[in-house]
Amino acid sequence: MNALKIAATGMAAQQMRVDVIAHNIANMSTTAYAPRVAEFADLLYVQELTPGALSSQTGEIVPAGIQMGMGVRPTSVSMQIRQGALSPTGGDFDLAIDGRGYFEISMPNGDSAYTRDGKFNRNGEGLLVNSDGFSLADNITIPNDARNIEISRDGEVLAFYDNAISGQSVGTISLTTFANEKGLEALGGNLFRETDASGSPLTGQPGTEGVGIMLQRYLEDSSVDVVSEISELIEAQRGYELNSKVITTADEMYAAITRMR
Repeated sequence: MNALKIAATGMAAQQMRVDVIAHNIANMSTTAYAPRVAEFADLLYVQELTPGALSSQTGEIVPAGIQMGMGVRPTSVSMQIRQGALSPTGGDFDLAIDGRGYFEISMPNGDSAYTRDGKFNRNGEGLLVNSDGFSLADNITIPNDARNIEISRDGEVLAFYDNAISGQSVGTISLTTFANEKGLEALGGNLFRETDASGSPLTGQPGTEGVGIMLQRYLEDSSVDVVSEISELIEAQRGYELNSKVITTADEMYAAITRMR
């Protein structure tokens, strides 16, 4: 009897599903967070009678056969690529991406990381940095004497001074896209790293073909659908209970065998 092992894989799968849902709900207020979804596949089958084999009794081809499944296994926990709502903030250095794209961040070790979290600030040197103090790869430096900063939809950063009517360009913020965003490696802190699965980063100007536009004084909300997550949570709980019931039933069947004389 394989029911105990099969049900155990089912309970482990539902437990993993609950862990993923809990992570989504915990990040329901995280800027630009993309919810994750756990995906599963059935395990290998024991072929007791292969479909298409000849019947030993009649010599006819067996139409279905006997294939005994051995349970379930996780295949991936992937991002659901969908954009969250864009909410106005009023912050001069708050940026949202409307469409595809990521901001490129320079890490302390020289590597690049990528994020859709556009909550930037100015550090002591005038550089635009994220909440962890990592600077934009575009090295945008805001002059101390600038009275106002405007960032256009195509990423150009303009500084306005008291003695000038028009703004002066201090740089352009580019965006990066990937062929397979689900293949990015999550680093925490709303940061991702490229992998062989994601493909190489493609840097482009906001608003060009395939790249989103940039909105100043906006931030992207988490795209977690709380109602959907609660429904998934209830379903996972019921699945866990049903698998535990299978284990209880299998245990009772084993007990009945041991009572036989």
